[in-house]
Amino acid sequence: MDTHAVPRAAATVDLRWLLSVAAGAVFALLLLLAASPPFPLRPASLFTTTSPRRALPPLFVESSSTLSAPPPTPPPSPPRFAYLISGSAGDAPMMRRCLLALYHPRNSYILHLDAEAPDDDRAGLAAFVAAHPALSAAANVRVIRKANLVTYRGPTMVTTTLHAAAAFLWGRGGGRGADWDWFINLSASDYPLVTQDDLMHVFSKLPRDLNFIDHTSDIGWKAFARAMPMIVDPALYMKTKGELFWIPERRSLPTAFKLFTGSAWMVLSRPFVEYLIWGWDNLPRTVLMYYANFISSPEGYFHTVACNAGEFRNTTVNSDLHFISWDNPPMQHPHYLADADWGPMLASGAPFARKFRRDDPVLDRIDADLLSRRPGMVAPGAWCGVAAAADGDSNSTTTGGAVDPCGVAGGGGEAVRPGPGADRLQRLVASLLSEENFRPRQCKVVEAN
Repeated sequence: MDTHAVPRAAATVDLRWLLSVAAGAVFALLLLLAASPPFPLRPASLFTTTSPRRALPPLFVESSSTLSAPPPTPPPSPPRFAYLISGSAGDAPMMRRCLLALYHPRNSYILHLDAEAPDDDRAGLAAFVAAHPALSAAANVRVIRKANLVTYRGPTMVTTTLHAAAAFLWGRGGGRGADWDWFINLSASDYPLVTQDDLMHVFSKLPRDLNFIDHTSDIGWKAFARAMPMIVDPALYMKTKGELFWIPERRSLPTAFKLFTGSAWMVLSRPFVEYLIWGWDNLPRTVLMYYANFISSPEGYFHTVACNAGEFRNTTVNSDLHFISWDNPPMQHPHYLADADWGPMLASGAPFARKFRRDDPVLDRIDADLLSRRPGMVAPGAWCGVAAAADGDSNSTTTGGAVDPCGVAGGGGEAVRPGPGADRLQRLVASLLSEENFRPRQCKVVEAN
């Protein structure tokens, strides 16, 4: 990935002042921890306070995205999402398709093809973004030209995700990045099942510190097969890709923190991402060093940090918001999805699904029936002039002879037009945040671990 220099002004800060502030913060933290029991629960009023930051709309009982009566206060502005879409050699066409299906000018996007993919693929992606009128005008899609070397099941998958998160926070020009509320990591074999208007509509009702992360502390067989063995990922220090190799010695389970595991696909809040990057109490860095020698570390690092951090363990929602078809018991890889999975996909209410084969016919069905997206075009939303285009708006562009109503820069405002996907997603979120599912499934510690 690209790197940015630290602003010169940062070097002139009085170190004595910084040390005094840091010492005071550490002392205050120690006092807080001394007065708090292990794994404290926040008050039950966390999501019913009158603060606009914490107030949770009635999703505990609401099962439809439309209310019968107008809300007592104006609706909040739609959230913004920061998407990382990752791939490897041969994934560039699917990344383009996934980007168009996910695109909205309010969001930010990073496309990362790892170093195993040829440079021509990255150059082609960059050229595609530059040539697309809407994408280039909004300047919210970034193709990483200096790719990371990534090893499957290795810690370089975690470092690539953290690097993208840091790039979203820091920004392209060495200053603060674009405004966004949630970070979403996807692969080129993922695909959306709802429009961005659907997603923004539902998430606009949620506290913006929630973290959707599938997790459990009941690691079972993973304790012996993943936590105790030690591996080394050559991609951390070599220029060419190599296989993970195993160290003969084994280690015992950690006692300084509790291990959690789960899905590698997440929707993380900006406050939690900032904590992962800045790590002001050092927990994220400590856990990252531990997971540097852990097989399949993307399925444990973020979960372990979230559930061991007092500030964030009560913000977790136990779901990855994906529809994935697994064997029982799960094998290393899930099934590829096809038309036969259509009913369960929709019934899940999930906004994303995986894995899909490139150009599988079920993707065409998702485009037509769920996203109203035509081939080669951006999924339409309230931000683009669909109605105007239907009347022959001369500002629209053509793709393959068809008019693309979202083929020009425009919108990016706060208007959203939710559809049936918003109802499906809202039913899922209402269930996840219900009294039966939210707190009881939140960073629960299984003592057998």
